[in-house]
Amino acid sequence: MNKSTLWTIVGVVLAVIIAWTLVSVLFSVLWFVVKLLLVAVVTLVVFLVLCGVFSRSE
Repeated sequence: MNKSTLWTIVGVVLAVIIAWTLVSVLFSVLWFVVKLLLVAVVTLVVFLVLCGVFSRSE
């Protein structure tokens, strides 16, 4: 095994590790955005329900 082959193997291993980390971070960020959107939708529904309840009681 020559030096070029060794560096190729090291490069492939590093590329896999970097790709794995980037995909993990990307999915974490996407999951955070999805949770944020769900919280916004639930907040809007609760706000509209509360507005409806308090406007009828007056």
